[in-house]
Amino acid sequence: MTRGKSGAAAGTASGTESSGSGDIVRTQQLLWDTGPRPSRGPKPGLTLERIVEAAVRVADTEGLHALSMRRVATELGTGTMSLYRYLPGKGELLDLMLDRVQRPSENPADLGDDGWRSALEAMGRATLALYRRHPWLLQVNQSRPVLGPSALEGMEKVLSRIKSMGLTDPELVSAIIAVDGYVVGAARTQLYAQEAEHRTGLTDAQFWQAQAPVLEQLMLSGRYPLLAGLSEDAFGADFDHFEFGLQRVLDGLEMLVNRRRAGAGAGQDGDAGEAAGGE
Repeated sequence: MTRGKSGAAAGTASGTESSGSGDIVRTQQLLWDTGPRPSRGPKPGLTLERIVEAAVRVADTEGLHALSMRRVATELGTGTMSLYRYLPGKGELLDLMLDRVQRPSENPADLGDDGWRSALEAMGRATLALYRRHPWLLQVNQSRPVLGPSALEGMEKVLSRIKSMGLTDPELVSAIIAVDGYVVGAARTQLYAQEAEHRTGLTDAQFWQAQAPVLEQLMLSGRYPLLAGLSEDAFGADFDHFEFGLQRVLDGLEMLVNRRRAGAGAGQDGDAGEAAGGE
């Protein structure tokens, strides 16, 4: 049975925890409800779903660092050992939490219209909203996820909408990865800004105002003519950097799709010409 490191030992440079850090086989059983049922315990109404929901609440309100089997048990008003009748430990619990919060919407309209660009655009915005609701997700290294119902269902829905791009299967997957990678970076930047304000007590405006006297002198020095020549709103909060970047990622994919379609059309025209010339 394969088992990775759990708890603090699972932390990496890209996060404080890692998906797939528990008993992978047991986690799959829990995700797909194929394993043995827990014996009845002394706490009426305690279920695996309630445990996972309580764990998500703890992570949402107190941060991932506060998550432990004991803390979740306290949230549920039960003893820690009661939880172990339902799952082996924190590693498996984390994977169940990931699958729970990433459950895709049941509303088809939430993936845009029938166009592939609309689908990827909606996916990008939904992913940003997900990280805003659950900032602790950015502390989890999900490079090796244990795939549960939510992950597979979400992937299936997106693929069904973007298959029309006409790309190869690896390219379709890479298109999803490209959008997701951009969103993760943007979400991390936003989260860090919020954490900095909370930690220092300074608003973003106050932080930059404190630097203004020195920066103004530097701009007048002539050493940075391009920066000094920028408009006053160049770094303004009114510009939607996330939306601008998302649209440019999609523009790049659209150029590829159009180029492929044009190439396919030219090939068909060439084949038709050769057939006509051979008659």
